[in-house]
Amino acid sequence: MNTNNAMGDRRLKFDRLVAVYYMDMFRFAAWLCRDRSIAEEVVQEALLRAWKSLDALRDDAAAKHWLLTIVRRENARYFERRRLETVDIDNLTVSQSALLAETPNEELNDLREAIYRLDDDYREPLVLQVLMGYSTNEIAELMGLKQGAVLTRLHRARLKLKENAADEVNS
Repeated sequence: MNTNNAMGDRRLKFDRLVAVYYMDMFRFAAWLCRDRSIAEEVVQEALLRAWKSLDALRDDAAAKHWLLTIVRRENARYFERRRLETVDIDNLTVSQSALLAETPNEELNDLREAIYRLDDDYREPLVLQVLMGYSTNEIAELMGLKQGAVLTRLHRARLKLKENAADEVNS
């Protein structure tokens, strides 16, 4: 009876964490891997790992950081073990090539592309701060860096985005 109660408590804790942090996990994964379907797979694998190691989470206040760290590591694992399929755009069917011509929001797409062009070292802290709302201290802890290094990376990321925007205007 006691084992069933403990399992039920564990399940409730996990369900509560997923309910609160799932969208943050997905948003972070999507920014890391740049593909919604891969992000879904990464998050599912991260949730499986989180379930298996739920007992390692001692402080519920650290849950978001803990889950995003798992997502970050799962994203790295995903790309370590998979060779991504490439598509020759010259051989697309008419219906497939129409997808390439979609332009729902040029300004937003330009911004996304500029962010995607940033080196990972600059893109990741920028996304963590702007999209996820992390402080520089939290980013430093999550990425295993000193706060000064995070501040430098954020500054350089913003400078690079401004340079790219200026280049776009001038071309």
